[in-house]
Amino acid sequence: MNIKPQRNLIFALAFLIGVPAFAVVPGTPAPDFKGTDSNGIQHTLSEYRGKFVVLEWANQGCPFDRKHYLSGSMESQQRDWTAKGVVWLSVISSAPGQQGYVTPAQENTYLKTMHAAPTAALLDPDGAIGRLYGAKTTPHIFVIDPTGKLIYQGAIDDKPTTDQEDLKGARNYLNETLTAAMSGKPLQIESTRPYGCSVKYAH
Repeated sequence: MNIKPQRNLIFALAFLIGVPAFAVVPGTPAPDFKGTDSNGIQHTLSEYRGKFVVLEWANQGCPFDRKHYLSGSMESQQRDWTAKGVVWLSVISSAPGQQGYVTPAQENTYLKTMHAAPTAALLDPDGAIGRLYGAKTTPHIFVIDPTGKLIYQGAIDDKPTTDQEDLKGARNYLNETLTAAMSGKPLQIESTRPYGCSVKYAH
């Protein structure tokens, strides 16, 4: 059976970075997971049933991620949405020896320095949570509704650059998704192409 070269390339690239070719599909149940945060506390997705949950893949050294943190944009969104009852979990899947890997103490120092306000920062050095969701970039955003269904996956906004100035006037898919879903309105977009640095999984 002949397979198109483009399809071969997609699966080859997915193999090289060690994640599935496609992320979890919106409209389907979000996979449950267990992860330990930077304070040594365990979290599972199932314990947050009944709440909206944001999963944000992060990497302190990624210039795309830094755009959102150095501008204060990511921290502002974390504060705004957690104040409305949303559970926000930052996930760091960089493996030991890979760029972006941090110890619990290093992550806590970073969160304090940046005035970040996620519900928790999950350390995922073996990439188990990242691979489960097919997380590809930092940032890569997943939004889960109170029933446990994935309702959005992809980019945080429509400006795939490292320039903080581009945040002005950007279409923020994360804010758009939560605003509509929490108001009971239909979502305009459920999936976009994530942008940023590749998640630094163990090879």
